[in-house]
Amino acid sequence: MQTMFEEMRRLTARAENRPTETGIPGILMVKGEIPEHRLGAIYEPMVNLIVDGSKTLTIAGQDYYYDPTTYFVISVDMPATGKVRQAGLDRPYIGVSLSLNPARVASLLIDLPPQTYQEGQGGGYSVCRMTPELLSAWLRMLQLMERPQDIPALAPAYEREILYRVLQGPQGWILRDIAAPDSALSRIRLAIRWVRDHYAEAVEVEKLAGLASMSVSAFHRHFKAVTAMSPIQFQKRIRLLQARQLLIGQSGNASSVAYTVGYESASQFSREYARFFGQPPARDASLIRENIKPAA
Repeated sequence: MQTMFEEMRRLTARAENRPTETGIPGILMVKGEIPEHRLGAIYEPMVNLIVDGSKTLTIAGQDYYYDPTTYFVISVDMPATGKVRQAGLDRPYIGVSLSLNPARVASLLIDLPPQTYQEGQGGGYSVCRMTPELLSAWLRMLQLMERPQDIPALAPAYEREILYRVLQGPQGWILRDIAAPDSALSRIRLAIRWVRDHYAEAVEVEKLAGLASMSVSAFHRHFKAVTAMSPIQFQKRIRLLQARQLLIGQSGNASSVAYTVGYESASQFSREYARFFGQPPARDASLIRENIKPAA
């Protein structure tokens, strides 16, 4: 596997310290030091592979660590914060990701024998052990960057193999759930999308339960199982992440930003912001702007 990782490091040499297009649909790469404020974001459904270095995502107060021996799969939009670590002085962090498309997963399942699994065995994200077969499929996908003429014909086949290997893994049920429109996870995804799109509005749990075609009690149970948070906690994290971006962009002071993202109390916003990010809003934004200021 080491030889494959060395080749992948060569192929991703031109990646930047922000999501970088590869020319392959759905495949992004990133390399080097990444400011923590950019790692605080809403992570969309994907399979994420670390080529070098390591990464920690914090979701609902729980840390998920992964490195080249593992991969991360997430099937719902989730607010998270993160930290990347370099592998060494001359070994920058490198990560690649494949966006998950439920329709493509569903088309793959049609050709697979049915498997016995229990719907909703856990949350909508997990760290899994890397296998040589999955790594090989990733390598062949990334090699298409040097053969762009082959991308239309071969990228769909390699994507299909990556998805197949994930489906065969211990957390394959996550992909099975995302591809089943009537699964609890897929229905919770509808409610999650609504909260993400309307984060500044008051959360009405009855409305969200209706979107998910569930009773209120069943919705609460399934939402917590998928996200490890209540709908209110989930919305709060989205509001705080959005507020941080507005503050960094100097789109208003802390009080005005608090009201913009849906808070009714500026003091409550400041308390929750400091608890989540470790600094009061104005100080946190000022430190970030200072750190990202171009050198004179």
